Amino acid sequence: MIDKFLRDEQDPKAVEKVYSRLVDLLTTGEEIIYIAVQKKPIVNLFPDCIAITNKRLLFFTPANLGLSIKFVDFVWKDIVDVFTKEEIIGAVFSVKTTIGTEMGVDYLPKIQARKLYQYAQERKEAEREARRLRELEEKRAESGALNIDHASNVGFQPPVAATPQPVAVPIIPPAPTAPVEEPKKDELTEKLKRLKTLFESGLISQEEYNHKKLELLSDF
Repeated sequence: MIDKFLRDEQDPKAVEKVYSRLVDLLTTGEEIIYIAVQKKPIVNLFPDCIAITNKRLLFFTPANLGLSIKFVDFVWKDIVDVFTKEEIIGAVFSVKTTIGTEMGVDYLPKIQARKLYQYAQERKEAEREARRLRELEEKRAESGALNIDHASNVGFQPPVAATPQPVAVPIIPPAPTAPVEEPKKDELTEKLKRLKTLFESGLISQEEYNHKKLELLSDF
C-alpha cells in the first residue's frame, strides 16, 4: 500500500508510521497524494513528515521518542501560499495560512520538496477554481431568488379590496311644463355629455355609466 509513496527515496519506516495514522484521519472522498519525509544530515531517528491529500496539507511530528506522532493540518482554502527553498543540504518547504500562521519542515530531500510544491500548487489552483464556481453559483442563485421574489411581489399580489365610495347618481331635472322647442337629439347629446363628465370625474363607475347610457339611448 505504501510503495507508491517510496519512489523518491522516502524512509519506509517513517512513511509506514505516517500512513497508518493518516488512513484513520481521512474523510469521505479524501485521498493521499504524496508523503515527504525529512532527512537530517547526522541523526535522523525521528523525522518530520508532510502529507498532501486532495483536501488537506498535514504536518506530522514524532513525540515521546517516536512512540507517538502529532499532526497539524490545514485545508486548502485556508492556505494563502506555499514556498520551497533549496539549500546546500536539502530544502525547506513551508506554507502560510489566511490567519498568518506559518509552518514548514527543513532538511527535506530536494526532489521531495519539489514534488510537494508541485502538488500543493495544483491543489491550490483546483481550490481557487472550485471557489470561483461556488461564488458563481451563489450569485446565480441570489439573482434567481431576487427575480422570483420581485415577480411574486409584482405579478401575484392579491387584489386589494377597494373601499366603497359613495356614488353620486345624476339627477335628471323634470321636464319643464312649458313645451320645449329644442330637438330631442340635442337633449340626448347634452345628457350624454353630462353623464360622461360624471364618469370621467370618478363620480360613477364604468358599470353605472354603461347602464345609464343604455337607459338614455332607450328613452330616445
